[in-house]
Amino acid sequence: MLPEIDALLRGNLLLSALRPSDQALLKPHLELQEFQRGDLLFEAGEDVCCISFPLGQCVAALVIGLQDGRAVETATVGHEGAIGGVVSQGSLPAFSRAVVQVPGSVLRIEATVLQQIKQSAPGVRNLITRYSDCLLAQVLQSVACNASHTIEARCARWLLSLQDRIGGDVLPVTHEVLAELLGVQRSYLTRTLRTLQEQGLIQIRRGRIIIKSRPAMEEATCECHGAVKRHFEAVLGAVYNASGTLVSLRSMPAEGTQMCQAG
Repeated sequence: MLPEIDALLRGNLLLSALRPSDQALLKPHLELQEFQRGDLLFEAGEDVCCISFPLGQCVAALVIGLQDGRAVETATVGHEGAIGGVVSQGSLPAFSRAVVQVPGSVLRIEATVLQQIKQSAPGVRNLITRYSDCLLAQVLQSVACNASHTIEARCARWLLSLQDRIGGDVLPVTHEVLAELLGVQRSYLTRTLRTLQEQGLIQIRRGRIIIKSRPAMEEATCECHGAVKRHFEAVLGAVYNASGTLVSLRSMPAEGTQMCQAG
């Protein structure tokens, strides 16, 4: 077991929302790994053998590759969640690739081990099920957003989602990465960012984008960011601070407490 495991668990909101007795079941099986930007947690078609829990500011995206070479983001996962076979028993082929966008630390556990723990621990199973529902909501809303909204609104949505997860106004994302996630050419993305800058919403710097006004950005984006945020609040009891950063998830109810899941 990692000596600093309790401190590490606090770096992931999903893990920290578990009761201590449920955390104790996971602790002996967690492994700490470091990832750089662009590293793959898994590739499309590969068996997903591990579930990854990003810590702190580490952020990864679930990305679908297209035949023309483009890749489009379908969900962004940071310290609020997990990536991998969180619903299945694991060791099943991945449909998308998971790419690290903001480097950092990740706690990983074998999928088969987590499945065994879920079967014997209702608290773990309940929380993972609720998170899976929120992750699916992200994917579904992303599909609707990509099909219906302007590139400016989609870009603002993604930047807000990143700020939700890492906090602060300075977002460590390059034009190249953002263009890939939005499925557009870099030149098109550059024009979009310039428009947002001219509107006083962001400031563009080399290798980073600075959000100048979160309220103004929320006004500029589509309804998709707010819809996903409300679902996290309803299903996981997500708490956001005044700057919009996701800071905690609801702790599990006591044993025997009945709980309805939001749909």
